[in-house]
Amino acid sequence: MKRALFPGSFDPFTVGHLDIVERGIKIFDEIVVGIGINSEKKYMFSLDERLAFIKACFEHEPRIRVEPYEGLTVKFCREIEADFILRGVRNNGDFEFEKAIARTNRHMSEIETVFLLTSAETSYISSSIVREIIRNNGEYSTFIPPQIKI
Repeated sequence: MKRALFPGSFDPFTVGHLDIVERGIKIFDEIVVGIGINSEKKYMFSLDERLAFIKACFEHEPRIRVEPYEGLTVKFCREIEADFILRGVRNNGDFEFEKAIARTNRHMSEIETVFLLTSAETSYISSSIVREIIRNNGEYSTFIPPQIKI
């Protein structure tokens, strides 16, 4: 079975994230959306909210599950028996950052990172931009999946 971990904080989960998972499930038998917990980071949405948001997006897809985790991503991959890490790349800056992480993870384990380019329609969307729109009472509904009710 080809299982991949799609890690992130997903604060909030965007249509860009949704696009990567929906395209990734065509490649992998199962995807675990792993919500990384960083005690030093301030989140807009609680862990329970983020879990509920993402689960709502995939409630009819049994090959996609959502789990929180703490610590190293490669350690969590071993715990869930994932041989791949799935990452979305929007631009050159993302690629350079993700490439360094992928090489480090590969040095620490046998886990391969698979990059998917974001679609042109979602390539400009980031969780930080969406948070700013939400904080400032802007119209955010086109940036998050319709299953998510904020």
